[in-house]
Amino acid sequence: MKKVIITGGLGFIGSNLIDLLISQNYYVINIDKVTYSSNFYNIKEHKNSKKYKFIKCDIKDKKLKKIIFKYKPVGIFNLAAETHVDRSIDSPESFIQSNIIGVFNLLECFKEFSKRYNSKLVHISTDEVYGDILSGRSAENYPYSPSSPYAASKAASDHLVSSYVRTYKIPAIITNCSNNFGPKQHPEKLIPKLIYNILNNKPLPIYGKGINSREWIYVKDHCEALLKIFRKGKVGEFYNIGSNKNLNNLQVSKELIKVSKNIIKLGKKVKIIFVKDRPGHDVRYALNSNKIKNKLGWFPRTNFRQGIKLTFDWYYKNTKYYKSLSKKDIVKRLGNG
Repeated sequence: MKKVIITGGLGFIGSNLIDLLISQNYYVINIDKVTYSSNFYNIKEHKNSKKYKFIKCDIKDKKLKKIIFKYKPVGIFNLAAETHVDRSIDSPESFIQSNIIGVFNLLECFKEFSKRYNSKLVHISTDEVYGDILSGRSAENYPYSPSSPYAASKAASDHLVSSYVRTYKIPAIITNCSNNFGPKQHPEKLIPKLIYNILNNKPLPIYGKGINSREWIYVKDHCEALLKIFRKGKVGEFYNIGSNKNLNNLQVSKELIKVSKNIIKLGKKVKIIFVKDRPGHDVRYALNSNKIKNKLGWFPRTNFRQGIKLTFDWYYKNTKYYKSLSKKDIVKRLGNG
């Protein structure tokens, strides 16, 4: 059984990727430092699996190298990152530590490891590195122009990985994905926060006028793209992963209300309210994902309406997920600047 390491596997995308890899008969070593956004609920079905092992470790730690050399993975998927833009506005330092210093340590470890063993590193990044895309779609050769400390830290990590490919010839690939949604996402993010409020008869807060547009992709589609890139992607390349489907925050909220009405009776307080916008809020992100479609034959399989129904169903049936989190992390407003 081939072994792979996932860093940040107690998080949203990481835990969904673990589900996919185990179903594909990989032995998964999950490395996570266990922060507020890590959740053991996300991997509860694998706890006793013979294909799964959890190790508590920060990717900045020296012991990371020992773990990699001990398990000799055929691949490492780096999803360990601080990801919440609002949180990066309030306290950027943890983003610099995880997303830059942590990636640097991982690269140093992998540089030594890949000299001796056949392996591949897939570094997972974001469309936010490109900044505001007011028209058209950003392809892989588009200039980076990050707006938030979060996006800047991810841009720096992408450049670091790319420099190690060029200078040290490490076998690594960088992916930039659009906004993910789906089961197991922390409710500091828009969709699970709105679902939490719907389920708890609270208003639905939307920044500004709700016009900020994002390209939305169902998390399982993203994970399938990552596996395809790991298996067939070209070392040293960047791959955008997106759905080509943009919705603004107001449209997302209205779609969620529509879906939830068919499943539960809505409380009287469930209505959209507009709140003060966050500083430096990008108006629009949009990716050109033609490269992964044309070169690797990957296409997203889940449209937004299907995905949002699956997502609402999961949270509705897994209310214990919310109970496993600190309430202040769900309801507290961050990023006022």
